[in-house]
Amino acid sequence: MNTSHAPSRRMTTEVLIVGFGPVGKLLAIKLGRQGHTVIVIDRNAAAYPLPRAVTHCSDFARILQSVGLAPDTIGHITEPYDDMYSWRNGDGQTLVEVDWSGRGESGWYNTYFFNQPALEDALDAIVADLDNVRVMRGWEAISLTQRTQDATVGVRTATGEQVSVTADWVVGADGANSKIRSLAGIDWHDDGYFFDWLVVDVKPRAGMEFPHIAVQNCDTRRPSTMVPGGPGRRRWEFMRLPHESKEELNRADKAWELLAPYGLSAANAQLERHSVYTFQSCWATEWRRRRVVIAGDAAHLMPPFAGQGLGAGVRDVMNLSWKLDAVLRGQADDTLIDTYGAERVHHAVAFVKFSTSLGQVICITDPAEAAERDTRMIAQWAAGMKPPAPPRPGLGAGVHVGSAGGALARQGRVRVDGGHDVVLFDDAFGGPGAVITRTSTTLATVSVDAREALSDLGITLVALSGPSGVDSIVDDVDGTYHRWLDELGADTIVIRPDFHLYGSSAAAGTADLIDGFLSRVGSRSASAAHAG
Repeated sequence: MNTSHAPSRRMTTEVLIVGFGPVGKLLAIKLGRQGHTVIVIDRNAAAYPLPRAVTHCSDFARILQSVGLAPDTIGHITEPYDDMYSWRNGDGQTLVEVDWSGRGESGWYNTYFFNQPALEDALDAIVADLDNVRVMRGWEAISLTQRTQDATVGVRTATGEQVSVTADWVVGADGANSKIRSLAGIDWHDDGYFFDWLVVDVKPRAGMEFPHIAVQNCDTRRPSTMVPGGPGRRRWEFMRLPHESKEELNRADKAWELLAPYGLSAANAQLERHSVYTFQSCWATEWRRRRVVIAGDAAHLMPPFAGQGLGAGVRDVMNLSWKLDAVLRGQADDTLIDTYGAERVHHAVAFVKFSTSLGQVICITDPAEAAERDTRMIAQWAAGMKPPAPPRPGLGAGVHVGSAGGALARQGRVRVDGGHDVVLFDDAFGGPGAVITRTSTTLATVSVDAREALSDLGITLVALSGPSGVDSIVDDVDGTYHRWLDELGADTIVIRPDFHLYGSSAAAGTADLIDGFLSRVGSRSASAAHAG
């Protein structure tokens, strides 16, 4: 990261990222490591030092793994939550218990709690090692003009100087009130869901231990949430009641008053932060406007009840980064970027609506309505009701085929080429992109041109058995990939660089499956691969 040069009045770059939160940082890392020139601007002079998001899931963990921050190597930042998430009414009766334990298909625990400032510090350290990424703090976007081949953002610097930055692509990762989204004229759909909540983060003093359990209190007197806040922290969230103002709720003495029933006081705990947030359900109606794309909260906003807000943002980055890389390298036409929004909006909106549906259960203050809810949910729970599970929407229409296309790819443990070390698949091959087939003889049908085109996209050819040759042979240690292929009724799968499945086929259809993938990407090598 280069921040030392004095800015010129006109700057050029391949990608301009507006917003240097976790989404902007992750995108800068992905593109910077792919060799692209990146300028990042953020209107804030310094990073926000206090917690915001506190939970992430297994595919978020896999995304961290992809940048060298595997959860089992950053125990000071994130820790697994291998337990239940209990929902209770005002009388302490269990309404439902959501199982947040175990591991997901990405090879990591289903649930983690983390400290966002510490995670951002770790991302900052990675960005700092990228000489092709320049970060400009205190710079605010004030204007936007677009041409067919690029876009120019007018910027006001921290010193008041006017600077223009011209980029092949501009990415608005600048939050819910995105200036870039507004300047690009992208519409914002508001689902009409508004609730104010006081978010309180607490650190224990010496001798104080927090409970481990995550609890949702569906209490009409004060709906509230109590969850871990990452290593050494705890979070509480309290809904604003109709008779209260934001101002009276957002006071330190009010926070301590609400924490008192949990045995907390200034004598045994430190109040790290208290802030009132308005939980909303919104999304952008389009995610690309010519040379501008948006990501993270600039593209979607959801209540925190499913813990998926930041997760949706980093998934945006995974989808967008490999497509931008392919277009910037000339390996694909820029129509590939149109599939970014089409794929991601479907997935993100499913989580927005799921989060909203949870809020509609939680945020009830009418006693009669709550009594009906409690009676119904207690009866359902006693009868063996399954807990509400997050949706599994897959991606919207785009670069995938078949009924399983667009689903999240699995990650298993492997041994490579007869070695002794057991590692996660992505660590063995430098990322998730792969063609995986049952036997290496199947890969003999793949042409040299197709192999080169796949390699250009970061996709490795891997077999689970067969004679060794130019492609890697892996021992599927836990049978993860054999089971997956059996479930799909397939011999070959193509996994995209963003952990999602392109499609599957029988062994005889492998070459056509790969050719179809390259064609859908718009790969410049697709015609050559087909001819080969």
